[in-house]
Amino acid sequence: MAKQNQTLDLVFQALSDPIRRDVLDRLQSGPASLGDLADGHGISLPSFSRHIGVLEDAGLIATEKKGRVRMCRLVPKRLQVLDDYLAGYRGMFAAKPVGYGKLAKSLYGADKRSS
Repeated sequence: MAKQNQTLDLVFQALSDPIRRDVLDRLQSGPASLGDLADGHGISLPSFSRHIGVLEDAGLIATEKKGRVRMCRLVPKRLQVLDDYLAGYRGMFAAKPVGYGKLAKSLYGADKRSS
């Protein structure tokens, strides 16, 4: 259980930053080089590399050096830990919202509308 909690903490930590979430979004379409992923974030490559390290430590991405280029790919299996955790909360969101008609009836009752 402690290992699962540690893994879950790493995943949540990795997802807590918008740059790292953007990297995951971009890797959904396939592997990309570190340089391509860094473009457009307005931070230095060493700073961006630290973000990549957090994602790697969480097991959300894997990197591989091909020649002089560091390639990154998504490891979607790790997101299963997050999915398993959130499964317990799905019931809260599965209930259908009350329609406006039902809401009006519950607030004002059927009698008040006819008067």
